[in-house]
Amino acid sequence: MASSVLGIIGGSGVYDIPMDNARWEEISSPWGAPSDAVRRGEIGGLPVVFLPRHGRGHVYSPSTINYRANIDVLKRAGVTDLYSLSAVGSLKEELFPGMFLLVDQFVDRTFAREKSFFGTGCVGHVPFSHPISPLLQDVAEQALRQEDIPHGRGGSYVAMEGPQFSTLAESQLYRSWGASVIGMTNMPEAKLAREAEICYCTIAMVTDYDSWHDDHGSVDVSKVIEVLKANSGNAARLITRIAQNFPREHQPCPLGSDRALDFAIMTAPERRDAALLKKLEAVAGRVLQA
Repeated sequence: MASSVLGIIGGSGVYDIPMDNARWEEISSPWGAPSDAVRRGEIGGLPVVFLPRHGRGHVYSPSTINYRANIDVLKRAGVTDLYSLSAVGSLKEELFPGMFLLVDQFVDRTFAREKSFFGTGCVGHVPFSHPISPLLQDVAEQALRQEDIPHGRGGSYVAMEGPQFSTLAESQLYRSWGASVIGMTNMPEAKLAREAEICYCTIAMVTDYDSWHDDHGSVDVSKVIEVLKANSGNAARLITRIAQNFPREHQPCPLGSDRALDFAIMTAPERRDAALLKKLEAVAGRVLQA
């Protein structure tokens, strides 16, 4: 059984989580430049790798993040299990600003992003009916309880393109679908993590009620920032607790997400593109080199 390496994708407030032997490290990727260097360290002896999704200083918009490079460098850093902390708007009354939600499904409404490592010359199809690792959710839920952070488990995350917030009509449409929260960053991040055989879990941090709520109206960016600051403190405590609780040996995912490529590659070996295979070395080397 392999040793666990815990990956964290997040933003402000998570940069400075206390770690032993913390250092920033540049990792190059054949898929282009990632959002930033990764911050490596240990918490309670567990290796932790943190990547700022938007870059330090919030450089990249949701549409310009190089999601493929981000997941690729985390794979190269040895990450086995990945938590994604994301600010979201609530589509349900009971999911109030300041609350954290462990979502278990996605609706992908993005359209301007590269969504797969595979393509012409090496076609791959991974199963994705259940995108979230339940074992990672279990650890996160325990930590949320221990830190007394308001939270829920279960629900769908609508991933919109952005960077603008929803219109009222859009917000009402997503509510009619029964979705729980809306955000801009977890797609195609979750899909790419599955292709890279990294167990993945979203921790959605509610900042507002999107634009549907009669008492709140349009999204107020100044109020969102206030809630973000409060959430960042809770997020830092939560990640520390998760790392302290996390199994030191990687537990096989009951969904098979860490073996997602076992039967995924469709292109015949003699028809595979050598240049693409080289780029896939970290992500899919386990099956392509077998």
